[in-house]
Amino acid sequence: MRSKYKTGLLRANLLVAAALVALRAITADAWIDAILLGTMTAWLIVTSVRLPLGHRRLTVTLWQLLPGLLLAALLWAAPERHIAWIWVWAILLMWPQPPWTLLLHGLLAAITWYAQRELLGSEQWWLAGLLLAGLMVFGLSRSRALQAQRFATRHRARLVAGWPLWPRARLERDLDRERRRSTRESAHVELLLLRLPPRKQLPAVGRLRHHLQRFESCYRLDRSTLGVLLISRDAEQGEQRRQRLLDALESSTTARAIPLPCLVSLADERHALARQSPSLWIKESPTHA
Repeated sequence: MRSKYKTGLLRANLLVAAALVALRAITADAWIDAILLGTMTAWLIVTSVRLPLGHRRLTVTLWQLLPGLLLAALLWAAPERHIAWIWVWAILLMWPQPPWTLLLHGLLAAITWYAQRELLGSEQWWLAGLLLAGLMVFGLSRSRALQAQRFATRHRARLVAGWPLWPRARLERDLDRERRRSTRESAHVELLLLRLPPRKQLPAVGRLRHHLQRFESCYRLDRSTLGVLLISRDAEQGEQRRQRLLDALESSTTARAIPLPCLVSLADERHALARQSPSLWIKESPTHA
């Protein structure tokens, strides 16, 4: 599907907003307005360009804080010229974000609204505050709904578009299917657990996917653990394929191989991997103990 993650419309909206803000920056009378509006334009353009690369995650602290800080600076520096921008706070709250940034944006909105009391007059100031509060509550409810949808989607969809990387919930369903396959086809199926630093997970998946069959997948179990289901004709071929996968990874990776007939508890195997000393541990079936 060409726009599987529905980013096309959002990207277009960001670019339109960037064009409007850029036009406002060009026609600004004060240099401080031009700088702040120009920075806003750059933020919108970069966000729209990087949006399809969702796995790169433009969610570093400064990037999340920048639009709110720029808006607060604009309203604080020249409220008489940019009073209409106060309604943008409601739009900022609609963007999915961590709770602490929602709290910060709410606090900045309250501060900038309070600073307008002399400019608006008592009655208009209170009315603007009530309307802004209502719109912000609506934006917050929208943000919570989007995050709930995103959470549900991540539990059933690929974590990276076009890559065989799935969430843990998918692995728990696939284990039952592959157990039935191994019994029905007398195939050798094993779960390979890999422990590596979080920053190295995506590069590792990028290398692993070239060694997986089209019917095999990789799973992200937590910030430091990946799982791979290897399906082979027999144990000998499974050992060869496992070694090729491990050779493609860095030497610091800790691995644990469990044939599905020997897998009793996925949680127990993950805990054992975290305490494991050797770089590779292969679980043997009881008949070979």
